Amino acid sequence: MCIRDRVNTEDIVKNIKEMCIEANHYLSKDMDKALKDATASEKSELGKKILNQLQENLKIADEEMIPICQDTGMAVIFLEVGQDVHFEGMAIEDAVNEGVRQGYTEGYLRKSVVKDPLFERTNTKDNTPAIIYYDIVPGDKIKITVAPKGFGSENMSRIKMLKPSDGLQGVKDFIIETIKLAGPNPCPPIVIGVGIGGTFDKAAYLSKKALIRPLNVRNKDEFY
Repeated sequence: MCIRDRVNTEDIVKNIKEMCIEANHYLSKDMDKALKDATASEKSELGKKILNQLQENLKIADEEMIPICQDTGMAVIFLEVGQDVHFEGMAIEDAVNEGVRQGYTEGYLRKSVVKDPLFERTNTKDNTPAIIYYDIVPGDKIKITVAPKGFGSENMSRIKMLKPSDGLQGVKDFIIETIKLAGPNPCPPIVIGVGIGGTFDKAAYLSKKALIRPLNVRNKDEFY
């Protein structure tokens, strides 16, 4: 979703509300195509049966307007904000959380977020606060990406601080080990995001951002 120039944050609320509902009811076009292609090309009888079940699940979600999965995740919001954009109204962070609140409430989506993740674990009852990432970019537009992150997949996330001597093979070994340990636990279909370099938190951010890149778009650097 792209919005231009002078922006009233009420528009941010409205768009994020709609995107939260849509993202939990429909697969993105690239993912939908990948799943259909996998179903058509699958050789094993069991594999084809499971993929057909996933297709049937998507069909029911579409026709009956119910979430694809009961785990509607934590709302992860990526904002690319043009440096020439001027916001009017409530604070942008408040607007994002209000959009999530309305989307998860009006869309009858499961609310999984708790105030204290360790001790009290009191549910906030509206799936806020969201996880928000900001990128300031040239121009006068805002690009909003809403990515509900299910906890079945989030709980399979791992990070490791590698030594320079580990090299490319060390990276490969860690990725393969992580996939083996995850096994069938992540919610299908499974997409793996890999972030390399920077600080501890930067690598995790890069891996999260990799998940929203279209499946048919490869890294611009041919080495990767």
